Formats: sequence, structure tokens, C-alpha cells
Amino acid sequence: MLLERNRSYLLVVDVQERLMPAIAQIRSILGRVLLLMKSAKRLGIPVMATEHWPESIGPLATAVKGQLSGAEVFVKRHFDATASPGFSDRLDKTRPQVVICGTEAHVCVLQTALGLLAAGMTPVVVADGVGSREPADKEVALARLRDAGVTVASAEMVVFEWLGQAGTPEFRDLITLIK
Repeated sequence: MLLERNRSYLLVVDVQERLMPAIAQIRSILGRVLLLMKSAKRLGIPVMATEHWPESIGPLATAVKGQLSGAEVFVKRHFDATASPGFSDRLDKTRPQVVICGTEAHVCVLQTALGLLAAGMTPVVVADGVGSREPADKEVALARLRDAGVTVASAEMVVFEWLGQAGTPEFRDLITLIK
């Protein structure tokens, strides 16, 4: 299955200021999250972000917030966003491909991806766009997701699949973000 821009969402899970310093390789992960967000915005792909218990963990990272309007942030308490009242109502079922990035890979990303899969959606987890405090937890999460039938991709795979071809104005804009 290839990703299609008119059938995709981007879901940014819990990239929150207070959690970020504890995440292994967060600078690289944040760079990939921002690449996906900017690409989605340029290609007209809806973006939604979650904040897990912001009263305790803090708000979304400033860089992430800068790519969103306030309406695109969903505050949750459940690790699995799909278990939170109102979350699934915000998803347009004509866009079943949900590209997921964020933290933590082995908790909220994993549980949300499995929840989306159970709900009949097609989650795609971006390996270089997710992180955990411990690298081993991230690796186990990615293996478990693959075993469950969730597609795992890289940020560049996602962007190039959304683009579909070279030579377009979108391609020229986005290739500068990749290089």
C-alpha cells in the first residue's frame, strides 16, 4: 500500500515540552516531526496533534504548536487516543490512512496505532519520527506494531509517497526541506 495525500491524516502524538528532554534522540525526531507537519500543510493533508495530560506534562513543544492552529490539538488522558471521548469523531473516515509520529513510541504511539487499527483505519507509524526515553522500548514498540500488522515507514518514505512525482511545485518546495 502506498500512502495517498487525499486519503491521509497526520497525527502528532504528545510532543510536549516537559517530556522532550527525556526522549532519546529528540532533536532528530523533532526534525522529522516538523518535516512531516510542513509537508502535510503544503499538500493540504489534515494534521491533528494530541496533548497527554498537559496540566502535568506541559503543553506541546513550541515548534510543534507553531505549525498548528488551536483547533487541531486534542487533549487526552487515555494513552490510546481512540479511547478518549470525541477523538474518533474528529477523524474523517474518507481519510483512513493515519500517519503517526511523536512520543512515546512504546506507550501512546503504540496504543493509539493499535486502537486505530482495531477501528478499521490504516495506521502508519514513522520510525524516525517516534521516540521513547529508552531506545530499546522504541525498538520493541516498532517490532510489536509490525507484528500486529501496522505499517512502519520513514519520514522521507511518507513525504515522497504523498508527493507521488517529481517536477511539481509541491516537490520543488518540499525537496528543500529534505536536503
